[in-house]
Amino acid sequence: MAYEQEIITPYNKEEKKGVQVEKMFDNIASTYDRLNHTLSLGIDRLWRNKAIDSLKPFSPQDILDIATGTGDFAILAARRLAPKHIIGADISLEMMEIAAHKVNQQALEQTISFQRQDCMSLTFDDNTFDAVTVAYGARNFESLDKGLQEILRVLRPGGHLLMLELASPKSSPMRQLFWIYSHMVIPFVGWLFSRDVKAYHYLTDSVSVFPQGEQMEGILKKNGYRQVRWKRFTFGICTMYLARK
Repeated sequence: MAYEQEIITPYNKEEKKGVQVEKMFDNIASTYDRLNHTLSLGIDRLWRNKAIDSLKPFSPQDILDIATGTGDFAILAARRLAPKHIIGADISLEMMEIAAHKVNQQALEQTISFQRQDCMSLTFDDNTFDAVTVAYGARNFESLDKGLQEILRVLRPGGHLLMLELASPKSSPMRQLFWIYSHMVIPFVGWLFSRDVKAYHYLTDSVSVFPQGEQMEGILKKNGYRQVRWKRFTFGICTMYLARK
């Protein structure tokens, strides 16, 4: 089954989505952090903290951070969870270069390392990680089902998937305000910062069609996850999912 966000691509209809996503994040890597925090008005830090804290009762020691980008979620997990090791995985080398620089600056290189990985075919052995995290990256998967199945494969029995994803609010007037902000303000500001207006149109378009709430809960269960729970933040702009293998 193909989900709607899998059909939306950053640049064209000819290349595979994964190829285009890699190119897009390489293009916007240098401005990504500044723009991301600016556009979210800093609220994304609150969402990340709450999400990471949901893993505290399980004390994961080996963590894989999928779509790690510039490493913010991996660094936060290292600070708040004190695991033995975190691997940040991404297809964009440009993003991970920035992430590695941050990790070195914060003297976390003994805890966090980075690998170029395609989440459609991870190279890790079965049952490797206590937790896998994905912050704002699932909507970029070339195949959502395949990505979730790969994550399940590398999780240890009893391990957890923590997923954080942007969503479109359902209630008025937040729904209308969010549409204006995401479809008009974000692409314009994205163009000012990065000159890649297509990237930010893609990012907002992919949010609007990404499965959320009960639908995502069903998708997770269909792909083998158990004890699925989810929580909306800030009028439904962001949703956290926690599921167990």
